[in-house]
Amino acid sequence: MAYDDSRFRGEPGFREEPDFRSGGVPEDAPTLGVSNQSVYTPGAAYPVSPDYSVPPSESTLGLGRRGTPSAAQLDDVFDDPEHGEPGRDRMAVHALWEMVLLLATASLLYLLRDARPDALRGAELESLFLGIAELGLVAVAVGLTLRAGAVNLAVGPIAYASSLFFADNSDRGLLMTASITALIALGVGVVIAVLVVGFHVPSWAASLGVALALMAWIADQTNETVVNGAYDPHGHALWWLLGVSVVAVGGAALGLIRPLRRSVGRFRPVHDPARRRGGGAASIAGLSIAGSALLAAFAGVLTALDVRDVATTENGMAAAGLAMSGLALGAALLGGTSAYGRRGGVFGTMLAVGAIVLLFHYSTAESWNIAPLAVAGGAIAIGLVVTRLVETFGRPRSSAEPVDEDAWVPPSSVTGPAPDEDWSPSSRTSGWTSQLPARTTDDGWGVEERWGTR
Repeated sequence: MAYDDSRFRGEPGFREEPDFRSGGVPEDAPTLGVSNQSVYTPGAAYPVSPDYSVPPSESTLGLGRRGTPSAAQLDDVFDDPEHGEPGRDRMAVHALWEMVLLLATASLLYLLRDARPDALRGAELESLFLGIAELGLVAVAVGLTLRAGAVNLAVGPIAYASSLFFADNSDRGLLMTASITALIALGVGVVIAVLVVGFHVPSWAASLGVALALMAWIADQTNETVVNGAYDPHGHALWWLLGVSVVAVGGAALGLIRPLRRSVGRFRPVHDPARRRGGGAASIAGLSIAGSALLAAFAGVLTALDVRDVATTENGMAAAGLAMSGLALGAALLGGTSAYGRRGGVFGTMLAVGAIVLLFHYSTAESWNIAPLAVAGGAIAIGLVVTRLVETFGRPRSSAEPVDEDAWVPPSSVTGPAPDEDWSPSSRTSGWTSQLPARTTDDGWGVEERWGTR
């Protein structure tokens, strides 16, 4: 007598059970969290679902991927579209730090006036203004390359080599000699730019190599003096200071414009630093390096006109060129320009330059004789701390920490069950009933048969 004999249908106590032999599942049975039915495949350990509702962007191995910002988010992003961070950079950290720099500069000015009142009058005040202008030009040059993500460490030797060349040829006319000096410095900048963007190598290494070559050339030269009757900038020292300040502050203010700021900082490395950042980013970085060489040349010409006598002893101008690069880098970092590129303030660089020059004048008044290299090292150390503050508190408020594409994420974080998860019978029996006989210890259904090659 068959179990499903129609003679028993309709009798009291008769209950009709669903037939699972064909793989059917009751319509009201709970499922494994998927929209379609689970199908039992003969020979499989458990029913196989055609869809575990795993998002296309996630793999079953648990490897997350960072999503691309939407078009609306990219309107406020300060990075290139491929690796942008949604949201605007926060400038409050720059404003607060520049207030600290302003207080430090004012304090040094007060101390200098108290220690030596004559330092703020007459010719000494003019020398103070010119010193700030000269270091300010080199600091602006370094700050420009820092924002572009390709720092130029050769600006100091370029400035001193330019002052030496200008002093040696000053008898040929101010404008002519200054123009030739600027063209030669531009050529040096182009060489560095080709090395950096052409071969995509670290800018600090390429510029440092060029700096060492320039220092060797400086050491082989003789002392030079600017020709008598050449232009004397002391009478216009205040105007030189104001002009350099306008260039520094104006350039930094232009960096607040979102598209310009984003374009200038596109060479900033992301993910793999050896990966090329594209033709647009390389072009802007190359122009920044060349422009920094021009600014350093103008600083060198102004220095030659200021001091008149340019010494070239081995431990004099050569070491001074390295110290100038260190002071300029320290002033740019101390002013709030990020060592990673793109981010920076507005007034910070000139405030840091003013504080450094005032510190030198105050140390002279107190007979401390502080070495420029020591000041440069201290400024760079403090500037690196400022960089961390800028990167921490200046990031867009809406940005999250980037997802490491190479990091392994546990399978439990992936939507839907993973094939290799521990599977218990109780977790699989809700929604289907196996028609297989109870498993015994000698039925031959071992690990070799279950997971072996089919």
